Amino acid sequence: MLYLRPLDIIALAGIALAKPSADYTQHVKIFMGTEGGGNNAPVAVRPFGMVKAGPDVFLQGTDAYSGYLPQGNFSGFSLMHEQGTGGAPKYGTVSQLPLVGEVTQPLSNITVGRLQPDEAEVGYYKAVTSENVIVELAAADRAGIYRYTFPSEGANNILVDVSHVLPSFRGQGLEQHYDGGEIAISHDGHYEGFGIYNNGWNRAPNWKIYFCGYFEEDAVINKTFKGTDADGSIETDGRASSTSGAVRVGALFTFDKAKVTSRVGISWISTEKACKNLEDEIPAGTSFRSVVDTTKSIWNSKVLSKVTTSATNPESLQLLYTSLYYMHLIPTNQTGENPGWKSSEPYWQDFFTFWDTFRCSTALWHVLQPEAYEEQIRALIDIYRHDGYMPDGRSSNYNGRTQGGSDADIVLADAFVKGLRGRINWHDGYAAMVKDAEVTPPNTNPPDPMAPDSSTKEGRGALPDWKQYGFITTDYTRSVSRAVEYAYNDFGLYQVAKGLGRRADAAKYLKRSRNWRNHWNKNASVGNYSGFVMPRTKSDFLNYDILNGGGYWGDPYYQASPWAYSFTDVHDAKHMIELMGGPKEFERRLNTTFEGDSAAGIGPLFDATNEPMFAVPYLYNYINRPELSVLRSRTVAKSNYNTSPTGLPGNSDAGAMQTWLLWNMIGLYPVTGQTTFLIHAPWFESLTIDLGNGKKLHITAKGGDGNGDKDYYVQSLRVNGRRWHKSWLTWDDVFAKGGRLEFELGPNPVRWATGPLPPSPAS
Repeated sequence: MLYLRPLDIIALAGIALAKPSADYTQHVKIFMGTEGGGNNAPVAVRPFGMVKAGPDVFLQGTDAYSGYLPQGNFSGFSLMHEQGTGGAPKYGTVSQLPLVGEVTQPLSNITVGRLQPDEAEVGYYKAVTSENVIVELAAADRAGIYRYTFPSEGANNILVDVSHVLPSFRGQGLEQHYDGGEIAISHDGHYEGFGIYNNGWNRAPNWKIYFCGYFEEDAVINKTFKGTDADGSIETDGRASSTSGAVRVGALFTFDKAKVTSRVGISWISTEKACKNLEDEIPAGTSFRSVVDTTKSIWNSKVLSKVTTSATNPESLQLLYTSLYYMHLIPTNQTGENPGWKSSEPYWQDFFTFWDTFRCSTALWHVLQPEAYEEQIRALIDIYRHDGYMPDGRSSNYNGRTQGGSDADIVLADAFVKGLRGRINWHDGYAAMVKDAEVTPPNTNPPDPMAPDSSTKEGRGALPDWKQYGFITTDYTRSVSRAVEYAYNDFGLYQVAKGLGRRADAAKYLKRSRNWRNHWNKNASVGNYSGFVMPRTKSDFLNYDILNGGGYWGDPYYQASPWAYSFTDVHDAKHMIELMGGPKEFERRLNTTFEGDSAAGIGPLFDATNEPMFAVPYLYNYINRPELSVLRSRTVAKSNYNTSPTGLPGNSDAGAMQTWLLWNMIGLYPVTGQTTFLIHAPWFESLTIDLGNGKKLHITAKGGDGNGDKDYYVQSLRVNGRRWHKSWLTWDDVFAKGGRLEFELGPNPVRWATGPLPPSPAS
């Protein structure tokens, strides 16, 4: 279990932590992907922690998805953020803001500028405001610590604004709202209370978060306030409460000292629990530095040391360990902090979303964090037990939004076929999957204005068409992209039904997993390429822009084109290749994806920013051309990723982009829902993955340059000492008990893979 509070207690009590052999945190570039649409944030955080302490930057007209922007003013420094997501901002709650001098209207959306660029390292964040206040943040799992250095002694203030939340300027009804709250101050400067908020990208109804704060220094003045836009801020007597979003509440603490430290705990349960979380994790007298050091020790021991390499190239090491870091920020381990129901099961949330993570991330969590991953699976099943459906996305304890299929189904199937058991109740897990596959969820109330036809909260909103016709008509939004995902989800049900001995169910869902074929229009063409998944009515196919048809919620395709979605259903790869004209035509179509086809007037089509294309560079393996998979995937990795602030091709999407890169470094690619891994080529001369319980996967590569820049074509491969001629291997080959991959690399491609093709179970 990766909830690390006992380790915090040991460290903060002064008991020495076992130190890993190296400080891998030195290779983590916190600002990688914080600009250019990556939406990472330089927060202080522990693996999967509830608290992600960082800045909230306000720039009119620009969404700060995870709180951070390189330009703009600080509106606060808060303890709750999502990480690396698109959609719209979420959280930005439980905030403080330092202010110098007299503050006459504290609840008036005050912001302060920044004096210099922010700084950050693992477990630590620093900013300097335009008033020359140094702000430093550190975090435990459920508590954070602020350290302020004001320019001089005098009227130095800390504003606690309960109404503070990250805004959105998208104009799509996705902005968060404050809806009331309470704050109370005791004579010793201790404050506690709660805020109520709603909406955000998942369109959540009201949710409540509790806080409990202390200042280590005595305030000379502390005041509570109520405020409205019409009346301004009005002082109250030590307590302020509101049941309306129009009435803000907050407090102002004034100090005559230049150095001020504040400790704050949070809880989804109560102020008492928030105070307990604080005292358990950052008790009175805890030094700021010890919190940072403990966080670094946890990252080293629990995450970064899981992957070791002989590489010395700084850029490669930074890409490796920064990617490992960013894939461990969400989901959030909220065990013991579930306000919805009492359960003996673990509770995880902030799944944002499986549409983003099921292709790469979940498989790598299974490899690197099997105990935490088992807890996540158990939590998904428990959410189904109490809320009715597993989530595709979930935040603030509320399911939503579902962009495509019910992709938790394929996540469970992937864990099941790879033998993850532990304390998972797989009969309940299968029941949760059947609910997705058979019961249409009630429409979102009110209907989602961007997709009003059916639920975007959970489940499969277009299920009536899927069950009646075996395809989805344009009566439903995202009809084609939903259909290819529903087919993939049904393949997941087939896998689990087969494993549980439910033969009739297995046959049913295997058949349904082929229904993506019903969207294949062999006459749809562009240039001299024919056959694509296309939108349809009950009786006819419709025309759609095959190359540029990537739309949004109301369109037939979600965030990718018909060209891209035609490659989706790899569980039926053999038939997909036949529909595209056979292996040679399939190869030609893949080549055009990356190179374009000038004779046909088609430019390069691969989109590294978008998850539906994640697997496409590796599909050459299905025609035994893994050398081309190496060429394409390595070109994508080396041209789209670097360690700069703009070093991600698109939204991190809860680490999805980073896990794609990590699999590229490892030299394998997971086929979710199967035990299959497609082989390409590793970057490093040696790489060792700690699989837990004494098991390791050792990967060596002779003949390459050790950084994946050149000489990366596989000449030969041995798996566990045996000469290997397949372009794929299985979970049991190298992960179940550990294993060894020995690559010989060289500058020129060779046809080393002459064995059986990767499995295509639905074909």
